[in-house]
Amino acid sequence: MSVQPSESLVLDHEPATVPDSPWILLVWNDPVNLMNYVEWVFHSYFAYPREQAHRLMLAVHQDGKAVVATGSREKIEFDVQAMHNYGLWATMQRSEEG
Repeated sequence: MSVQPSESLVLDHEPATVPDSPWILLVWNDPVNLMNYVEWVFHSYFAYPREQAHRLMLAVHQDGKAVVATGSREKIEFDVQAMHNYGLWATMQRSEEG
C-alpha cells in the first residue's frame, strides 16, 4: 500500500539572493610599528602613491585606524592576512555603504 501526500509543496518564487556587499580592510594603530614602516607597507603592498600611503599612515596614527582597501570578501581576507604577515594589526568588516 502506498501513501500519498495530502499536500504538495510548490515554490512559487525564487530564493532571494543577497549580493556580496563590499568589505573594508581596517588597519589599526599599534605601539610596535614605526610610522615610516606602515607607510612603506601601504606603498609596497597596495602600490599606493607615496602621498596616499602617507595620508593613510597618518590616519592610522592619529585616528587609531584607517580604511586601507575595499573589495570582495575573498580579496579583503587575503589582504588582512598580508597585513598580518607584515606585522600590522588589521581586521575586516562589511562596508556600511554596501
